[in-house]
Amino acid sequence: MRAFRLAILLVLAPSAAFAETCTEPLATLFERVSPSVVSIQAMKINKAKPERRFETIVGSGVVIERDGQVLTNAHVVDGAASLLVTLESGERVAARTLGLDPVLDLALLRVESPKPPPPARLGDSSTLRVGDEVVAIGNPVGLDQTMTRGIVSGLNRVLPGFSEQPMIQTDAPINPGNSGGPLVDRCGAVVGINTFISEDAQSIGFAVPVNAVKAVLRDLREVGRVVRPWLGIQGRAVDAQLGALLRMPLTPGYLVEIVYDESPADRAGIRGGNLSVVVQGDEYLLGGDIVTAIQGTPIRSHQDYVGRVKTLRPGQRVRVTIFREGQTREMTLTVAERPRLPSDLAD
Repeated sequence: MRAFRLAILLVLAPSAAFAETCTEPLATLFERVSPSVVSIQAMKINKAKPERRFETIVGSGVVIERDGQVLTNAHVVDGAASLLVTLESGERVAARTLGLDPVLDLALLRVESPKPPPPARLGDSSTLRVGDEVVAIGNPVGLDQTMTRGIVSGLNRVLPGFSEQPMIQTDAPINPGNSGGPLVDRCGAVVGINTFISEDAQSIGFAVPVNAVKAVLRDLREVGRVVRPWLGIQGRAVDAQLGALLRMPLTPGYLVEIVYDESPADRAGIRGGNLSVVVQGDEYLLGGDIVTAIQGTPIRSHQDYVGRVKTLRPGQRVRVTIFREGQTREMTLTVAERPRLPSDLAD
């Protein structure tokens, strides 16, 4: 499935109280939440196109603190020379970036206004169920203060190549310009931040769960980025059944397909793949090592690998068990802080 980010690109910039019940009319819900939703115009300088040096990316955002802190998508504001935020009243104020995380595609801004808009309430995405009614509020195709309605159509969607964070899937219509706007439950609480849509289908959009957002807010405020442990490996799970199909000696584990240059894995001598094979519609890059354990903990799935790496810390020395050429080996890696990768914030 291909997907693309939701910010809308323009050549020129275009000139809440808490819910008491969960059954109020949608019009009333909109009236409560929409003052917290803003339009963001990010002016960027495109050095690759001298004839169109100035571009304006238009997205959405939601105020989450009384001091004017605004959540949006990183791809909306990344690399911006200047930021303007349009409030519900039509007032346009400057903003600055406090922190940016290209992994979750999140950015935290602060609007420079003596009287910021009221903050929205952050909910609990762990309580969501498929079928729950939600609304998306934002600025699709530059149309300010638009609300669309739908349901949660899927949970825990992991989209390789786009995000390792399980996403909320919704059929609430979201369009370019909705990037960074809130996905709101029937009680008026923000349960997700809309980030991208599928271009291969209709009514399939994705939002970052608000609980994942809460987990990184402190880092964004205090550090300006999210510090994550990193081994420098990209791959996928394999099992004995795949080995039987390929008639190759494969052991269950995490197949190393790509090793990033100068990463901990690269320095330790871990090998990536070099042979592309399609098996039952899935593409594998074979020939690399298979990670079977980290610090003695077995690795049998992508979730195992991601979950184990999250427990590590930059600078830590770790034992990684691999399977190579029919033999098991142990290697020692020094965990690094995850850098920004070329694939981050890609369309």
